[in-house]
Amino acid sequence: MKRVDARGAGYLLAAIGFVLAWVVLCWPWLSGSVTIPFDAKAHFQAQVQFLASALHSGQSPFWNHNIFGGSPQIADPQSLIFSPAILLALFNPAPSFRAVDAYVLAHLLAGGLAFLMYFRERGWHPAGGMMAALVFAFGASSAWRVQHVGQIASLAFFAVAFWLTARMLQRNSILSGVLAGFAGGLMVLEPDQVALLGGYVLVAVVVAHWLEGGWPAFRASLLPISAASLVGLAVIAMPLIWTFLFAEATTRPEIDLAEAGRGSLHPVSLLTAFIGDLFGAKDPVIDFWGPYSTPQRAMDLALSENMAQVYVGALPLLLILTPGLTRGWLWDKAVRPLTLSFAVMVLYALGRYTPLFQLVYDYLPGVKQFRRPADATFLIGALAALLSGYVLHRVLTAAEGTAFRRDLLIGAGAVLASILAGFVVAYDDGHFRDALKPVAFAIGWFAVAAGAVLLLQRWRGAAGTAAAVVVVTGVVAADLGVNNGPNDSTALPPSMYDVLQPQTKNETIALLKNLMVPVPGSTRRDRVELLGMGFEWPNAGMVHGFDHTLGYNPLRLAEFSEAVGTRDGIARPVDRKFTPLFSSYHSRLANLLGLRYIASPVPVEQIDHALHEGDLKLIARTKQGYVYENPDALPRVLFVGGWQFADFESMRLSGRWPETDPQQAVLLDVEPPVATPEGPVAVQADVKLTAYRNALVEIEVTTPAAGFVVLNDIWHPWWKAEVDGVETEILKANVLFRAVQVPAGTHKVRFSFQPLDGAIAELRARIDRHEPEDKLPPPPMPERDAPQIVTAPGEGPRLSGPSESVRNSLGLSTGPGQPQSRTGTAAAQIPSDAMAR
Repeated sequence: MKRVDARGAGYLLAAIGFVLAWVVLCWPWLSGSVTIPFDAKAHFQAQVQFLASALHSGQSPFWNHNIFGGSPQIADPQSLIFSPAILLALFNPAPSFRAVDAYVLAHLLAGGLAFLMYFRERGWHPAGGMMAALVFAFGASSAWRVQHVGQIASLAFFAVAFWLTARMLQRNSILSGVLAGFAGGLMVLEPDQVALLGGYVLVAVVVAHWLEGGWPAFRASLLPISAASLVGLAVIAMPLIWTFLFAEATTRPEIDLAEAGRGSLHPVSLLTAFIGDLFGAKDPVIDFWGPYSTPQRAMDLALSENMAQVYVGALPLLLILTPGLTRGWLWDKAVRPLTLSFAVMVLYALGRYTPLFQLVYDYLPGVKQFRRPADATFLIGALAALLSGYVLHRVLTAAEGTAFRRDLLIGAGAVLASILAGFVVAYDDGHFRDALKPVAFAIGWFAVAAGAVLLLQRWRGAAGTAAAVVVVTGVVAADLGVNNGPNDSTALPPSMYDVLQPQTKNETIALLKNLMVPVPGSTRRDRVELLGMGFEWPNAGMVHGFDHTLGYNPLRLAEFSEAVGTRDGIARPVDRKFTPLFSSYHSRLANLLGLRYIASPVPVEQIDHALHEGDLKLIARTKQGYVYENPDALPRVLFVGGWQFADFESMRLSGRWPETDPQQAVLLDVEPPVATPEGPVAVQADVKLTAYRNALVEIEVTTPAAGFVVLNDIWHPWWKAEVDGVETEILKANVLFRAVQVPAGTHKVRFSFQPLDGAIAELRARIDRHEPEDKLPPPPMPERDAPQIVTAPGEGPRLSGPSESVRNSLGLSTGPGQPQSRTGTAAAQIPSDAMAR
């Protein structure tokens, strides 16, 4: 009973110690002296600010006008809508850098506490739980890749789901199953590779429980697992449907094997498990010389320096090697599934360097959707935390008289062999001197770890619990704080990201915000392009409320990306790639987008070589660069009297627009719902943009003739339109945009984003898609007065195609001897691939 009481007190001490260690190790961020950089700011800070701005202005956060001509935010797994970040946004209209950093780091605190609970419920030694918590929170990618906010969240929810799943299986508890399903659902709500791999680890734990316990275990766990599955499915069902439909329409519906392999962890990177900063990733004096910067080793790998760090601490690694391996404790039934999972994660992370990755890529569901097998380093750190903590528990509960000197000698041999390998690699790459300091530090930390093992083996039983917890906390926290602490990859001055502060004094941002203040009722809502202003700039529009043609996001609608030339980001001017359809800032598509202002750190003519004098007007020179105006940019809303048929796919490929005035004829790829003659029509209509919100656009139009209200926002199937309260079809206009047909008179046009109805309709359309029947019914007999299809002599009926002017502008003019009238256009005159599309 005294031992049990001591264990309970020991776990209370461990929890307090872990929280204190978390505060100390996270204090540089919590104090605001540094901030989590790169994606955490350029992407996720902007996402949180957009979410907060939408909620506090009474708007829907489900659609985002500020990037890429518009994007379905509700379907973007990195939007943070379905995450605890929504609470941060709900209570704070302008979340600070420090608040968002604390939110991210709190995930590591929660995951570490979940591991402590896992150890406690198994009756394992509190010092082992303390080690597991520290290594989880500050080892490997948890420390080095903290800027990947979504993956940090997935890892934290994995830890919580792991604890609750084990509790569910241990107790056959339906309540624990419900909680485990909820935690697992939160893990998957931001689908990334960490969530995928974490899900497979949870499945492995359940299967191992069944294999060990047989039919009784399976039967007893059936109800709790069913409850977990139902709750998890309820949490993730609709968000994953939205994400699936969105991903299929983006530039990255899946990743091919070669591209995924480029994100493999080079085998040499495993040396960082022994020598924390072998390649100089943390040392500002040394230029990083790891395998991803060395041509002879990297080949075509695409990983940044922080993605290759797998250091989990000298003491945890030493315990895993000896006595974990030497005594076979890693093969104990209690942790055997975790040991196997750890080995699989190491092989998975190595990607193309082992045969395993191609097998799982071909046969394991979900793998093809992600590009970096090195993301498995998150799970490597988490599983190493559990395994090292368990081995420490075995050390501290071993029989009296058990000695570990022989094990430590074997461990010393393994460490020296790894250090020798590190020297060989350094010498081969010409960095032998650069390796001396990290190797010396590694030897010192392993010496401290060996001394800690010898000391801890003397403190067994209840009397030494508190002392063991204190020793583990001090040694592991100090080790990880020094070797995995703040560095250029994880902590930079907040001033570097001032452009993302809502109250920034940045001169360029202030100028653009003043230029684009909306005028009530005006049909203008100009767009801007931040041309290579820096890594942190592309999503600035989400913070400051203006619309950017580009953005920073790996997921963006393919139609817009292919037409405009977007990439993941546009940090440098040379990253701007023009397309046939968007060949210059002086182009039809730039004008239709309403791209009125271009900010660039260099003269724009150095990037856009198609510009001529007078195409753009230089209006300001700021500290950050040049600001130009495109005087031909069109309003966001137009009223157009006529229409003209166009093959949008051919236009994307050729870049050739029909020679028509976009203010007199809208280009459509289908005939309008109400039949009207094709051709340009000049109409003087009174148009007002009465409301423009995230998910709602309202327009009033008074026109003497029928025509089309054109909204130059990207077309998406989840938008719905009403004219005077009656739902009407949204036509895809001018390749990318939206148009609705209206009769003469005064009308109210309302566009609303309806993702639930839109996604259900899209799914229903896919499910109800039928193949044509083998036997078609005979055509009806024509009536006497019905119009007849004109055919060329000796040929069958022809389909109606583009008008002569459109054919000429697209290079689809008729050949010799073929009729020139529209009704006489042969199907063969349109390229077969265009007809198929």
